[in-house]
Amino acid sequence: MEHYYFHRAIETASSEELAAHQVSRLRVLLRELLAANPFYESKLRGVGLTDARQLHSLEDLKALPFTCKSQLVEDQETHPPFGTNLTFPLDRYTHLHQTSGTMGKPLRWLDTSESWDWWARCWAAVFFAAGVTAADRIFFAFSFGPFIGFWAAWAGAEKIGALAISGGSQDSYQRLKTVIELQATVLCCTPSYALHLAEVA
Repeated sequence: MEHYYFHRAIETASSEELAAHQVSRLRVLLRELLAANPFYESKLRGVGLTDARQLHSLEDLKALPFTCKSQLVEDQETHPPFGTNLTFPLDRYTHLHQTSGTMGKPLRWLDTSESWDWWARCWAAVFFAAGVTAADRIFFAFSFGPFIGFWAAWAGAEKIGALAISGGSQDSYQRLKTVIELQATVLCCTPSYALHLAEVA
């Protein structure tokens, strides 16, 4: 079987190499949170974590507190509109999205250009793992509302150089017609909607 890698060194790393990389990246994250993020600074210091160097291995994650979505939503309600879970000044953020809201009030989410690039790289790795390349035409059967997953997938398509085709504001029949006319090779949507499109087809 042919393998596709977006970041071969990371995706083929040994478990020890991967763990060392993860700890290194986590320390960078914790250092930033402790220095500038009021929401997480309070939670981390509450369990005695005052220095990112206290994280020595992935086992140390057991000592860190859980964060539930309800806590983040409550923080945004108490400190509107974005809450205190911000590590940078507002002018550093370039993208605003939110969760779907299927499990309660939607959570707003801000990304910097750097964190948005991370989203794109994650999706690029997913596409490559599925065998999608720059030669593909990816049809996105989404409404393109504020839900973050749709836009992140689009950014991933751009990252790998594939042709990204929007199906926003189209009904199922129009989407199928576009897929055929533009000869899309990849369909990106929820599994249930893919089944619905098959029924319509």
